Amino acid sequence: MTYKKLFFLFFLLFFSSEIFSQDNFYNTDTVQEIRIYFYDTQWDSTLDSLYVLGQKQRILADLVINGSYYDSVGVRYKGFSSVSVNRVKNPFNIKLDYVIENQDHEGIEKIKLSNVIQDPSFVREVLTYEICRKYLPSSQANYANVYINDTLWGLYTNVEAVNKDFLIDHFDSKYNAFFKCNPENLNIQIGGENSNLSNTHGLDSSDYYSFYDIESESGWLDLYNLIDTLNNFQDSIHHVLNIDRALWMHAINYSMINFDSYIGYGQNYYLYKDQAKQFNTIIWDLNMSFGGFRLTDASQLYFNGFDILQAQNMDPLNHYSLIATSPRPLMKKLFLSSRKRKMYLAHIRTIMQENFANQDYFIRAQHFQNLIDTYVQNDTNKFYSYTDFVVNLNNQVALPTSLCPGISQLMDARLNYLSSYTGYTGEPTISSHNLDLQSQNLGSDLWVSTEVFNASYVIMSYRYGKNQRFRTLEMFDDGNHNDGMAGDNIYGAKLNNCSNSIDYYFYADNDSSGVFSPTRAAYEFYNANISLAKGDLVINELMSNNETIASDPSGKYEDWIELYNTSNFPISTNNLYLSDTLNNIYKWKLPNLVLKPDDYLIIWADEDGNQGEKHANFKLSNLGETLTLFTQDSILIDSITYLAQLEDVSFAREPNGTGSFIMKNPTFKSNNDVVSVNNIFNKDRVLLYPNPFTNQLTFGDQLKYIIKDVFGREVTRGSKRVLNTSLWSTGVYFVYLEGFKEKVIKVVKL
Repeated sequence: MTYKKLFFLFFLLFFSSEIFSQDNFYNTDTVQEIRIYFYDTQWDSTLDSLYVLGQKQRILADLVINGSYYDSVGVRYKGFSSVSVNRVKNPFNIKLDYVIENQDHEGIEKIKLSNVIQDPSFVREVLTYEICRKYLPSSQANYANVYINDTLWGLYTNVEAVNKDFLIDHFDSKYNAFFKCNPENLNIQIGGENSNLSNTHGLDSSDYYSFYDIESESGWLDLYNLIDTLNNFQDSIHHVLNIDRALWMHAINYSMINFDSYIGYGQNYYLYKDQAKQFNTIIWDLNMSFGGFRLTDASQLYFNGFDILQAQNMDPLNHYSLIATSPRPLMKKLFLSSRKRKMYLAHIRTIMQENFANQDYFIRAQHFQNLIDTYVQNDTNKFYSYTDFVVNLNNQVALPTSLCPGISQLMDARLNYLSSYTGYTGEPTISSHNLDLQSQNLGSDLWVSTEVFNASYVIMSYRYGKNQRFRTLEMFDDGNHNDGMAGDNIYGAKLNNCSNSIDYYFYADNDSSGVFSPTRAAYEFYNANISLAKGDLVINELMSNNETIASDPSGKYEDWIELYNTSNFPISTNNLYLSDTLNNIYKWKLPNLVLKPDDYLIIWADEDGNQGEKHANFKLSNLGETLTLFTQDSILIDSITYLAQLEDVSFAREPNGTGSFIMKNPTFKSNNDVVSVNNIFNKDRVLLYPNPFTNQLTFGDQLKYIIKDVFGREVTRGSKRVLNTSLWSTGVYFVYLEGFKEKVIKVVKL
């Protein structure tokens, strides 16, 4: 490292707080500064070679982000068509924890920088992600001015990686089946099969290894089950696929002509299986949206590509009305249902009305161009002229092989086309709704009503927690469903066995069109709550000294708290709070999960929210403390106070769910009254305390035993939990567990 570089880094480390703002790394209204210092003086040829060989190895560099210094990061190129050994400005994938474990910037371990090769306007990717985030889980994105070895390399787009941190933020879990849907070798022939969820690759999950990139430890059988169900069992698709999420992805891609996606080459998206056991599509790689990619849409009409006029007037139901040159079952199978087509077009209408009819997209695009104007002028490695940058917001610009449409040129005409498309207009009006929450108790029947005009079909979709999928309840205007008089446009339905928290939305359609309320459903939804009574949900068991009993998903033995539903009805943990601090009863908000009757929920008290939503922001004290469970309205649902705990011993209610707390052998996520043979008859699991003892000896579980002294004489036998030992002589005793001759525990009387 040169003296100049050392001085520069010293300057940054000590003075950066005065120079650089501490804005969020993905704040869309900022331009980040990223400086890369490669260790290898021939870094470019090394990265070129790795790319040509198809290897994903990284080379070492130091990194400075807005003045913050990071040592030994790993850098490689990213992407496919955007990389070339003949280009100066290639895209980068930077891994901060490549060498130094847990090294991150603002919690971010991986940085992805795109070189804006297909976008003279420089706004396509950032603008499209901003729109996407209104309707489905999508990456954050902004800009970064990149320097390499103190030489300005150019302005890049800075896009949040879809990785396990992303999954935690949007799905509150990260250990389920997770796939990047990009094939090892992209088939660019007439759309290609690629990662299209077709079942044509074979009848075994191993036949799909080269078409999908697994990001989780397991999940191939889950993926094959999705593919098989999607292609062969349409009536069961909702069990394994979040259909609404897929319809939103298609609506975004078709609205903004983003065909470097599932539509075109059957790629550039992710799949994640959520806690409701449904796969969710996650949109990705939006740098060629707004008509930047027009090679094909894998349909009969446009398999050779399409021009700007055809892009403006692209039929959003091509894959329903036309023959596909290669299968696209994620569209074709879903669009077979006329109702799903109406839902899909309702999403397109929402996108167009909220972003394009009001010209909001153009205002934001202008804002981004004003923000980056100087940076674009200073970027000598950009692929287009500054004039192209200015012009392409409104007018087409010549690319090496085609014309890149102006964004307003495309979208204003597209708005006109879609606004007159059959099914876009004529939708019902959902004006109001009501849930009869007065005097409602947990588990009671709940009447729901909504006022809808010009509808022939109305449903309420509901769930009690994020670990449930939304279910549909049809509503009627017949005078028999607490809906007033028949034909008065009030639709009613009864929700049976109601939980204390309900997420819900409405959908209505007629012969012409459909509509949601709220319009961004199911990404946005309404919520209603019914009060819990004390004792409905209890703190049932805890362990503050867990050494070998149960490990969390990461394999660590952490403190844990077990909650138990004592009622006969589903209970949601939404809007409930756990705390170990009496002056802060709202210390940790529980996740929005539902527990069935007689069901258990484990909360890991490990201060590690990066593992998921079931990890609290506090740990349990081995010395004892008080735990509380409150509602958001400050109603105490349960509390316990425990004393110092022994290693691998739990503090649990007995009888289960209702009794007083005792120290006992742990019954992790199961009934405290039922003793697990695997736990009891393992020497390290049988609990006798205290040991040594004086006047009392307590068994942690109900066991049959014989106790003998050191001379083999029987002292007592039975199954009492607590023995009075005040008259016993001091010395060593042996406890024999009846029926298990080899199970002997030595105890000492002081």
